[in-house]
Amino acid sequence: MAKKGRTKGEKPEALISALQAANEDLRSKLTDIQIELHQEKCKVDEIKAKDRTIFALEKELETATGFVQKLQLQKDALDEQLFLVKEAECNLGSPKREIPGRAGDGAENCGSPDMRRNQRRMAELNSTIRKLEDRNTLLVDERNELLKRVRETEKQCKPLLDKNKLLNKRNDELTQSLQRMEDKLKSLAKENLEMKEKISSHPPLKKLKSLNDLDQAQDDQEIEFLKLQVLEQQTMIDELTRRHIVVDTVYGYDEESMDSETSSVASFRMDRTPATPDEDLDDVTEEAELRFRQLTREYQALQRAYALLQEQKGGMHDAEMEAKDSKWVEEKQLFLRRNQELLEKAEKLDSDNGRLQQELQDSKDQNELLEFRILELEERERRSPPFNLKLHPFSEGVSALQIYCMKEGVKDVCIPDLIKLLDILGDNGNLRNEEQVAIIQASTVLSLAEKWIQQIEGTEAALHQKMMDLELEMEMFCKQKGYLEEELDYRKQALDQAYMKIQELEATLYNALQQDKVIKYGDTLSDMQKDELQTAVEKLRRQMLRKSREYDCQVLQERMELLHQAHQRIRDLEDKTDIQRRQIKDLEEKFLFLFLFFSLAFILWP
Repeated sequence: MAKKGRTKGEKPEALISALQAANEDLRSKLTDIQIELHQEKCKVDEIKAKDRTIFALEKELETATGFVQKLQLQKDALDEQLFLVKEAECNLGSPKREIPGRAGDGAENCGSPDMRRNQRRMAELNSTIRKLEDRNTLLVDERNELLKRVRETEKQCKPLLDKNKLLNKRNDELTQSLQRMEDKLKSLAKENLEMKEKISSHPPLKKLKSLNDLDQAQDDQEIEFLKLQVLEQQTMIDELTRRHIVVDTVYGYDEESMDSETSSVASFRMDRTPATPDEDLDDVTEEAELRFRQLTREYQALQRAYALLQEQKGGMHDAEMEAKDSKWVEEKQLFLRRNQELLEKAEKLDSDNGRLQQELQDSKDQNELLEFRILELEERERRSPPFNLKLHPFSEGVSALQIYCMKEGVKDVCIPDLIKLLDILGDNGNLRNEEQVAIIQASTVLSLAEKWIQQIEGTEAALHQKMMDLELEMEMFCKQKGYLEEELDYRKQALDQAYMKIQELEATLYNALQQDKVIKYGDTLSDMQKDELQTAVEKLRRQMLRKSREYDCQVLQERMELLHQAHQRIRDLEDKTDIQRRQIKDLEEKFLFLFLFFSLAFILWP
């Protein structure tokens, strides 16, 4: 019996030492994984640097090709110019162009310096063409070299990119395996603490008075220890039956090896790599099957030993204790579940309260901003001067250019007479051809200017009408804004009245609850009925407040949207007004420029 006690005391210590060894192995594995992750990050940084160099080379290649195309276009232009010069030279040197007499001598005298100038130009063009061709060949060679470098870099980077993909995939697998190992470590630490608590909370030995008491105490201890072992073996077998044997081939451990904290498979192999052959995998499956069989045999032996002890001892006391323990565990779990639900409800209520307060604050801020914007627009409308566009109507049969000249103070110019005079001068045969062409062009320009000025006058009238329409629409929006403000004040007053009515109802209900008189049939209300009535009144009050608040918020939101649309429309109208003012100013400047141009032309006319 003493030997059994020693074995019972040594087994938890062996279990704790095995757990500590497993924790140390896990820590060493974690450090190795972190080192490899760091190395992979360095490799990824190198690949990114090479990608950047490839991108820079591609940019250089694009600039070089653009420059080559530009040079090619310049070369084509120079070839065309050279062809034109050669054609001109051929035309000058042909006998068909020679004129007999004095005119021919003058043309020959005039052509000799032109020939020399053309020859110099041709020589310069030929030299530039040769330079451009040389530069083009250099750029083509450089382009070919850059293309070769790009192909080489692509060939070098392709395996690196493939390797980068593999490393990223492996990195993801490593992070997942690391997470699983951390979870496993946490579960092992938790089980270790539970075992320590069980060992520490083991009931002390009673004071023995006889040998029978000694045998009974040893039997009790042995039964408790066997119970613990049976529970542990049962949990392990349940896990083994639930899970398949999955071997993680990233850093060489399987999920079943981390659960072996008790018996004969503590030295399970963990040195496999991503290149693990099929033979090793077969060995792993065989070892796992052997381990499962061994655990089942141990579990069956423990069950038989436990059954024998139950027959010797009797299981009434243990059954009662197990029933009490299970009932206590269920009550504790129910209490924890209810506590968690209450905490979740409290957090949800806090979050809803914070969200409602935030929405209320946002609506207040938005209301203040809108009021400030309204005041700003009113002040801007009050300070801005009225835009009065004065149009100068002209009667039919009178030229618009004549009216503008008279308005500018030039009264001695008659535009219709001037156009007739220009037509007469254009038909005059005594003038030179250049003078006749200039007079005809001046008359056409004057007629076109007159038509353009008439179009400008029509556009100006249309813009003025549109400005009047926009001002009317702006006044309508201002009136609508006033109506909205009045309706908002009315809603606020209605809400205040509803609040006052609610307070009056609360006061009446409170007075009714405070009275101790007989309400009906001569029976007084009990405390429970008073509480129920008070909770119902409170619930009704909250419901009414919530509905009124929701309705008020909805109405306020609708009015805010309408007000925002009105402000947006006002801003659009102001922008359109500014654009039309700028267009009118540009038209006036163009018209003034035309008037000055024609005035200067008439002054300088011989």
